[in-house]
Amino acid sequence: MAKSGSEKNTKNKAKHTKLMNRKKNKLREEKENRKARLKELTAKMNAQKEN
Repeated sequence: MAKSGSEKNTKNKAKHTKLMNRKKNKLREEKENRKARLKELTAKMNAQKEN
């Protein structure tokens, strides 16, 4: 038999999902920034080698 009243745990689950998505987005952005920085560095080093 189902419980009557407010649903259990929906607020905590929503909050947890929100926080985990924020964490994943932060990690993804850091990874993209690192990749871009490395790309710039390699381009700069290749330009120095040619000169």
